[in-house]
Amino acid sequence: MPRRRDFFTSNHLLSTSDKYDDSAIHARARPVDDVQATFRQPLPTSSNVAKRKPARASVAKIVRLAKPPANRIRPIAKTQASEEIGLAEKDYRNTISAICVAQSFDMEKVQEILRFHGFELDPDLTDFDSEAVVHARGVNNGDLFVFPSGTVVSWAVPAETLETLATKQLIRAAEFPHLKQLEWEDLEFTTDQTRETSYMRGETVVLGTKGLDHDPSSQLDITLAKIAFSSGLARSPKLAVLENNLFEFFQGAKTIFNSPEGGAHERLTSRFVLKKTGELLSLRAQLNHYSDITDQLPDMFWDSESRLEDYYNQVGSRLDVRARIADLNRKIDYAHENVSVLREMTSEKHGTRLEWIIILLISVEVLFELRRVYKEEFMEKDSNSHKDV
Repeated sequence: MPRRRDFFTSNHLLSTSDKYDDSAIHARARPVDDVQATFRQPLPTSSNVAKRKPARASVAKIVRLAKPPANRIRPIAKTQASEEIGLAEKDYRNTISAICVAQSFDMEKVQEILRFHGFELDPDLTDFDSEAVVHARGVNNGDLFVFPSGTVVSWAVPAETLETLATKQLIRAAEFPHLKQLEWEDLEFTTDQTRETSYMRGETVVLGTKGLDHDPSSQLDITLAKIAFSSGLARSPKLAVLENNLFEFFQGAKTIFNSPEGGAHERLTSRFVLKKTGELLSLRAQLNHYSDITDQLPDMFWDSESRLEDYYNQVGSRLDVRARIADLNRKIDYAHENVSVLREMTSEKHGTRLEWIIILLISVEVLFELRRVYKEEFMEKDSNSHKDV
C-alpha cells in the first residue's frame, strides 16, 4: 500500500488527499512543448505599443544625441495590431527633426542630389535664394529644408528616412562632414484651424491653417512659417556639434593644462600648442563668422513679412540659442587664455634653449681662441729658444 501523503511532509498541498494520485503528478509535470507554447502566447496589445519619447520638460534639458534615440526608431513588432501602426505613423507625422552632419553644404550639389532622387524642389514657389535654403517635398508628402550650415530639417518625415537621406545621399554634397558626431533636435508640431498665424505653445509649434481648404494660396504662408521655424531650429544641432567639439578640446588638453601645476613642463611642446590654437580658431570661426548661428535674423527674411522674424525668434528663445552662444563664446575665451599661457611658456622655454645654445657657442669660441693664443705663445717661445742656441 502506498504511504500516506502527510507521512513525511507538512505541506498542506501534498497532504490534501490520502491516496496517491498519479494524475496530479502528471498534470504538474507538463511536457516542455506545452510550457514553451504558454510563453509563446501573445501578450496584451496595449503593453507592446512602441511609445515615442515625450516632449522635453524644460529647455535646459535639450536632447542632443550622437544618434537618434532607440525608442524613436524602434521597429514595430509584427504582432501589433493595425491601430498601433497608426499610432506610430501619427507620431512621426507630428514631429520636426533636425540633424547636423557637416560644417557646410554645397547647395548646388544638394539640389542635384534631391532632383536625382525624385524630390520636388520649391513646390510652393517661395522664391528663396537656393544658397540660403533648399525646400524639397517627396517623402510621404513631408517637407525637407536643407541649410548651408550642414543641417537638414524635416517635417512629418520618419527618422530612419531622414537619417538615411542625410548620411547616405546629401553627405556627398557636404564639406568637412562629421558622421561620427551626428546631432539631433526634435520638436512637435500641430495645426490650428481657428488661426491664420502660427506660434509656439511650450515646446510645440502650432501652424495656423485657417482658410487652407478654401484658399490654396494659404499653403504658401504655411510653408514660409515652416522655413522660419526650421531656420531657428537648425541652429540648435549645429551649436551642439560645436559644444561637443569644445568639450573634446578640454578633455584632450586637460593633462597639459594641469602639467604646469605639477611642474611637468617636458610634455609641453610648441607643436601641441599650435595645434590647439588652430582648433580654437576653427571653433570661433564656425560659431561667429562662417554660419548663420549668431545672426539676429538671416538675410533671406529681410524682405519677407515681419511674422517670419517672430517665428524665427520664438524657436531661438525656446531653445536658449542666444544664451548657449554666449556661454560657448565665454568657454572659448577661457580656453584661449589657457592656450595663451601655454604659448608663453613654450616661447619662454624656447628662448631659454636658444640662450643656452648661444652660451655654448660662445664658450666653444672662447676655447678655440685660447687654444690659438696658447699656440702662438708656445710657438714664439720655441722660436726664441732656437735663436739663442
